[in-house]
Amino acid sequence: MTDAITSEIEKYIATQILKQPNRKIAADEPLISSGLIDSFSLMDLALFVEDTFGVRIEDTELNANTFRHFTVFWPR
Repeated sequence: MTDAITSEIEKYIATQILKQPNRKIAADEPLISSGLIDSFSLMDLALFVEDTFGVRIEDTELNANTFRHFTVFWPR
């Protein structure tokens, strides 16, 4: 995953979901299991990823495993 993509997702989570624009989020920081985001925020994040990066996230992928951290969106 590129630094630009990581930065965009981190910024979105910090500013739009957490409302803490100065919050730093590591790319491998647990999103759901740590309580950083909840199920409502999961949907917002999924829509952001779809709209921003032109990908499709299937309904069956909207779960804690898929969104455990945002590095899982891109193959290594």
